[in-house]
Order: sequence, then C-alpha cells, then structure tokens
Amino acid sequence: MRLSIDEYAKRFELPIATVHAKLRNKEVNYTIDNGIVYIIVTSEPEQRQKTSAGTIIALYQKENQQLKEKIQHLEAKVDRLIDDKEQMLRDERSRIEHLYQSKDEQLKSVLELINTKLQLSQPHETQHRNEEIETEVEPHTPDLSTPQTADNSDPHKIALRKYLKNIGLEAEQRRIIKRRFAGAYGSDIRVLQHRGEFYLDLAKFDYSDLLKVH
Repeated sequence: MRLSIDEYAKRFELPIATVHAKLRNKEVNYTIDNGIVYIIVTSEPEQRQKTSAGTIIALYQKENQQLKEKIQHLEAKVDRLIDDKEQMLRDERSRIEHLYQSKDEQLKSVLELINTKLQLSQPHETQHRNEEIETEVEPHTPDLSTPQTADNSDPHKIALRKYLKNIGLEAEQRRIIKRRFAGAYGSDIRVLQHRGEFYLDLAKFDYSDLLKVH
C-alpha cells in the first residue's frame, strides 16, 4: 500500500512535520513517483504496534518525571520536618536550662535567708552563755525599789530599737514589744532606760517573755 505524506499523516494521526522527520531519519519505506513521495505501508497492525510502543514509552517517561518531582517534594518536606524537630529540641533544652537556672537562684536566696537568720540568732546564744557564766561567778541581786538606768558604756547592753531591727521584725511587731517594755518599766528590773530609750542587758537577763511576738 502506498500513501502520500498527507494520507499517511491523516491515517496515523500524525503531524506533517513528524512524517517528514520519519522520512529524513529513514524510519519508513518510501518511493518517489513523478516527483511525489509515497510512503509504503507494509502492515497496518505492525505500524500501530510501533506507534503504541512509542506512546507507552512516552507515558512512562512522563510518569517517571512526575515521580521524580514527587520525590523531590517529599525530600524537601522531610528536610523541613527534621529542621523543625531540631529547633523544637533546641527550644526545649533552652527552656530546661532556664528553669534549672531559676531554681538555682531561688535556692541561693533561701540559703542566704537561712544564713541571715542564723547570724541574727547568735546574740541569743551569746546571751545564754553569758548568763551561765554570770551565775557561776557572782549571783546578782538587783534593787527592786527604783527603775533601772542603763549604763550606755557597757558593751553587753544594746538598744531595744536596734535589737528589734536586727532580728528582722515588722514595724507593727516592734511597736507591740516597745509598748510592752514601756508598761513594764518601773516594775521589772530587766527594763533599762537611758535618755528616754530602752536597753537590753543580754548578759544578765532573759527577755524572751517580753520579746515574744504572739
């Protein structure tokens, strides 16, 4: 069977340019009669088989390209997920480090507070030791007839105002204790006064009942 270029293109549904390309590449058999090119078609099923094989290959190539694009997209998505996970881990590590740092600062504050309380409690311990020494050396019998006046030069005596401030009492608590000392002045030999200010003699007396807050 002989077909002209136009007939061949219509029969196999191919562009004219494709048919010319087949002729140049000698993919088809042809003959020239009176200056007209005729393509020799030996078997239609064989030609359709070649066309179908080419179509299948083209489809496979197209699908292969699509799969490559999907793989690239998935790889990029996996990379983003890994980066996000690493960032989450870094953020969590920073949060934990900050938490432990805050806990360390709180612990330091508590230890400093305890140390301050211990330092403030040392005058009480000195008071008890001095009382024991004073009792062993010389019993003291104070005069109850008149209010006691403080000797400001005695190193064992401390102003009530200063003492209350050192032990960290609140303003209202200090006022209560000062009123208690004022009420006991003149009837309690432990209550000493000098120039209108009350003093404590921690070496001789125990003021725990007058200094109690509650």
